[in-house]
Amino acid sequence: MNHHTSLRSRFFGLAVLFASLSGLRAQEHATFTAGNFTFTRPPKWEWVESTSQMRKAQLKATDADAKASADVVFYYFGAGGAGGVEANVNRWLGQFAEARDQINAKIEHATVGKTKITYVQAEGTYKSGMPGGPTTPNPGFALIGAILESDGGNVYIRMTGPKEFAKSLVVDFKKMVESGLKKD
Repeated sequence: MNHHTSLRSRFFGLAVLFASLSGLRAQEHATFTAGNFTFTRPPKWEWVESTSQMRKAQLKATDADAKASADVVFYYFGAGGAGGVEANVNRWLGQFAEARDQINAKIEHATVGKTKITYVQAEGTYKSGMPGGPTTPNPGFALIGAILESDGGNVYIRMTGPKEFAKSLVVDFKKMVESGLKKD
């Protein structure tokens, strides 16, 4: 075997190793925990490093053209933290510049196994930013949210992004939310 063949075979071996490691990396952290629930991340959604202690996980979904993206954030504050379901639904709907009757607000209640879920959808000019701080208006946005009730503390999941793109993710969003629930 000459020197070039040996280098090529080593290079090929390293390429195979890196490819297999990157495959493992893609599967790494496919599941994650928030509160009493363990969720499965949709395969095409990326992890985002969270800079806030309040955020237990943060994901980003990007469309095929990389022109639109939606942010998905998981919050968990412990038992009794962050107020009740209704207070949080009102807080989310209040993050729109338009009045509640102009944002196509939808609130849906479901039960999976023993877990009560409140799904929330709204669309309009979403004001992003920290509560009580400056906000940035995002016209044509949608909010898709879920609140999972638990004795150990509710889990709040909020997705925001351009309206059409965010609404196209509702099925994947609900599948991810319900992946963390016991069905019995």
